[in-house]
Amino acid sequence: MSSNRLGVASDDGRPKPPLLAQPSFSWIGVLPFLLFVFFFLILPSLTLFVGAFQDRDGNFTLENIRGLALPNILSAYWVTIRISVTTALMGGIFGFFLAYSLVTGNMPAWVRSSMATFCGVASNFAGVPLAQAFIFTLGRVGLVTVLLRDLFGIDLYDRGFNLYSFWGLSVTYLYFQLPLMVLVITPAIEGLQREWREAAENLGATPGQYWRYIGIPVLMPSLLGSMILLFGNSFGAYATALSLTGGLINLVTILIGSQIRGDVLHNPNLGYALAVGMVVVMSVMMVIYYALRRRSEYWLKR
Repeated sequence: MSSNRLGVASDDGRPKPPLLAQPSFSWIGVLPFLLFVFFFLILPSLTLFVGAFQDRDGNFTLENIRGLALPNILSAYWVTIRISVTTALMGGIFGFFLAYSLVTGNMPAWVRSSMATFCGVASNFAGVPLAQAFIFTLGRVGLVTVLLRDLFGIDLYDRGFNLYSFWGLSVTYLYFQLPLMVLVITPAIEGLQREWREAAENLGATPGQYWRYIGIPVLMPSLLGSMILLFGNSFGAYATALSLTGGLINLVTILIGSQIRGDVLHNPNLGYALAVGMVVVMSVMMVIYYALRRRSEYWLKR
């Protein structure tokens, strides 16, 4: 029996036609995800980029891009970035210490499970309900404000606190920023092997040296990635800030809503340009993250 590149030889010596490969339909399982990405990510992004360079009549223009340099728009970007950086740093630092205490603090299992459940709920609790909860708690006639004033003689607002200000909004954002940090950094902390610390201590390393040469380099990529996630989570928040401050704080997301849905400041194409500017800011943050991550990985390899 002989063989042939085109097929298997038959009994009479003539080659059989090659067998056709059976079609695979395994890719159908990915089809819903691809459709979701197209309709909810690619198509809206294309709409933003195209609309940012059009006027109300659909003609090409750079006026919307030039509008990003207006003082009130630059101020909105600056305030939004400041709040995002502040809540990312505070949520990242305090969330890391909380997660570390939960992982290494020898706490009962029910405490860890309860905290994990709370963090899962609190990290998704935002928008109008969160704003109302803080108004009822820390507003001028909120529960905590009244209790501190009547029982201890401490008036938060006389001492400079204001829930409807930059720091008040930052405290409100921390309600979902800190639990989110706990959720995303806990697996990285659990990855720290106990043997590494024991080996460092056996070699005479102090706790500070252990964290400087082992703990921080190992956790640095996860810490940076988590804080970038917190930055983006705060940078894109809209309903919480609008419900809490009523637009008193000039944020980019509120400005976009005013341009797209407002009656007075109605310029959807400028709103598209503002959204493109937010994409640029997030892209810059991602570039910074990758640069710092590469540096931390180089530090880890030394």
